[in-house]
Amino acid sequence: MRHMQSASESEIAKEERRSGLRTLRKVFPYIWPDDAPWVKRRVLIALGLLIIAKLIAVYTPILYKGAVDSLADEGVPPLALGAVGLTVAYGVARMMTVGFQQLRDVVFAPVGQRALRRLALETFRHIHRLSMRYHITRKTGGLSRIIERGVKGVEFLLRFLVFSIGPLILELLLVAIILMWLFDVWYLVVVAGTIAVYIWFTFAVTEWRVKLRREMNNQDTDANQKAIDSLLNFETVKYFGAEEREAQRYDVSMRAYAKAALKTSYSLAFLNFGQSMLITCGLVGVMVLAALGVQSGQLTVGDFVMVNAYMIQITVPLNFLGTVYREIRQSLVDMGEMFDLLEQPEEVTTKDGAPDLKIDKGEITLENVWFGYDAERNILKDVSLTVPAGKTVAIVGSTGSGKSTIGRLLFRFYDVQKGALKIDGQDVRDVTQTSLHATIGVVPQDTVLFNDTIRYNIAYGRDDATPDEIIAAAKAAQIHEFIESLPDGYDTTVGERGLKLSGGEKQRVGIARTLLKDPPILLLDEATSALDTDTEQEIKDALARAGEGRTVITIAHRLSTIAEADEIVVLENGEVSERGSHEALLAHEGRYAQLWNRQQSDDEAA
Repeated sequence: MRHMQSASESEIAKEERRSGLRTLRKVFPYIWPDDAPWVKRRVLIALGLLIIAKLIAVYTPILYKGAVDSLADEGVPPLALGAVGLTVAYGVARMMTVGFQQLRDVVFAPVGQRALRRLALETFRHIHRLSMRYHITRKTGGLSRIIERGVKGVEFLLRFLVFSIGPLILELLLVAIILMWLFDVWYLVVVAGTIAVYIWFTFAVTEWRVKLRREMNNQDTDANQKAIDSLLNFETVKYFGAEEREAQRYDVSMRAYAKAALKTSYSLAFLNFGQSMLITCGLVGVMVLAALGVQSGQLTVGDFVMVNAYMIQITVPLNFLGTVYREIRQSLVDMGEMFDLLEQPEEVTTKDGAPDLKIDKGEITLENVWFGYDAERNILKDVSLTVPAGKTVAIVGSTGSGKSTIGRLLFRFYDVQKGALKIDGQDVRDVTQTSLHATIGVVPQDTVLFNDTIRYNIAYGRDDATPDEIIAAAKAAQIHEFIESLPDGYDTTVGERGLKLSGGEKQRVGIARTLLKDPPILLLDEATSALDTDTEQEIKDALARAGEGRTVITIAHRLSTIAEADEIVVLENGEVSERGSHEALLAHEGRYAQLWNRQQSDDEAA
């Protein structure tokens, strides 16, 4: 059993290493791009400045030794300078080291920021390309944290992997060579042994801490998700007096986070103490060797001081090794999650070389369409219907009959599994999604607005719209007078998801937005079902004007809103059960007549 567990842990570690290598491979093109020679030049210049800074840094203790020996009248001072001159040279060398390091950061900063922006933009675009199926199952809070931590991970990785780990290795090698060259191999043995044990201890403890940190991140993500979910559903929380319930739910996650954070904090204290103990032992060992050399007359006091300076010089970056390694490991984990997101497949894609959709009339045809969100359950079963150009066809039926699914297939949020959905004879799967989306205007049941001005939300229909066109769209949607009555007019902020506006006002803004888009095909997805009777009638009039000269598909729950449609299609259990005009279907006394009579009775009772 223990062997199996060990093998499993080994596989996990191997997978994590593979994931880390995958992440590094994916990041590399951003700092060494083939299409941006200036980036490569900056990287090479930054590396050159790094090497110069380290060469000066490892020579600086030699100047310090020379100054001490000059004061003690021992040895031969370097550069033939006196104690004062060597002291000044020592100070200049230290300043040059810092200066070249800062210049290196300045040269490399645009490279890092470019990589950061490119990767963040690619992730953002990819998320918008993912299918509706992915977005209805995602957790917005968790997703935002993955992107946030992933982008920060890129910045940290570029800054510390290139300018901390690399310089540290170079400096250790240079110091080791100098110690062996100026003194003897035992100094190298002590230093190398100390560094080897230090690195082993640091990496071993840090690997353990990465697991603790991952657990802490998971709890942080969970707490953040619960907080965002609760705030997005603020009204629902208030309706059910569930503030304390939500607080307790959030506190459970925060309690788990605090527990994980404490483990992380305790393990950090253990790591820091262990590192300090190992470094101190190595420092004392080297200083004892140097002290013995001074006592025997083989070394000068300046040599003793120089050895001490070198040890202090390498212990400073070594002290940060655990932190840097842990953060790099964590950055790789965070970036791995972001790259996992980037590798999420796009369920609905545009074929290579697909042409734009060409609209001649605007006729919509469903040919023997089969579709189900799950393979085991079909929503639409062999549905065939035609929406003639410039006509209005209403689709009605009970909940779950597949009405809204047809709208999603038309906009190509999903692809049909069998059959075809065509516009003017062109299969929507064979044309570009951009042209398809530009052809169809949608007014949904619940219009969601951006937390910006009314002007911005209407102009979202067409980003190059003029102020006069925005006003014309608002007038057509019968909302211009209302907007003008507001203190800030079109510059009024609507609040998150448009919560500062009523349902009818939001719907009118949504209609204005769609009218500004001016699409040849209009999809009304239960656009009035959530409104009161008076508002419904007003919106109905605005929608009627919006549909003039366009092909319109109306998905309706309230039958009173579609009585004037050119044709009404009744869906039951994913199949077309009836079709015809309002009068014809009532005369038929079938399913539509039952639905109509029931709603009329409910309205009368109300």
